[in-house]
Amino acid sequence: MSDENKEKAKGAKPELTPEQEAEAAAKKAARAEAKAKGVKVAKGKKDAAAAKEVAMERVKREQPARLRKLYDTEVKARLISEFKLPNPMEAPRLTKITINMGLGEAVSNPKLLDTAVEELGAITGQRPVVTRAKKSIAIFKLRAGQKIGVMVTLRRDQMYEFLDRLVTFALPRVRDFKGVSPKAFDGRGNYTLGIREEIIFPEINYEKIDKPKGMNITFNTTAANDDQGRALLRHLGMPFRN
Repeated sequence: MSDENKEKAKGAKPELTPEQEAEAAAKKAARAEAKAKGVKVAKGKKDAAAAKEVAMERVKREQPARLRKLYDTEVKARLISEFKLPNPMEAPRLTKITINMGLGEAVSNPKLLDTAVEELGAITGQRPVVTRAKKSIAIFKLRAGQKIGVMVTLRRDQMYEFLDRLVTFALPRVRDFKGVSPKAFDGRGNYTLGIREEIIFPEINYEKIDKPKGMNITFNTTAANDDQGRALLRHLGMPFRN
């Protein structure tokens, strides 16, 4: 081979396979979309992170969530009539929903946190926060400040949309489902529901799960007592056992 041909061979780019071309096109589109949204993008490994930030952005809605509209038009009036409340402002309502996924095995396998963040983000549509241990426990080989879980707090329309998906799609997919316990209230109208596996949510791809993870879902309300909180959730579609 002549010197001229060698120089051309060095400067020539290797041919890409169709899969590589598709991946490069996807990365280029993600960078362009992130730039249009005002997200600063660096080349290389940060492309996927930038695309993920764009995907986590809240959607601008023209109408309120279905359950929020249902509460304003029907549920609120039912609660006022049922409990004979003198002031409409006393009607119980949801204030926030907190989803907490504890991962004790993350102490020995930190990679579980990465998959938990992705899965909980897909379920809720909001970027989760990594939680840390508050104190050291020698018997569990746990140090203060160590990452042991993830959590998300939902409010307003995102809260109502998550509750809608939970009672409409997720809970009916539980095997031998007969309803949720009506007794898991804290005495002040707040309710906590335990989920054993996250695969009941349709957003989770079962084939990509490394290990099933459970979660606790807490519904915070303004109810004065458990009876009001139970009635509120029941009118919003929570399938309590008889």
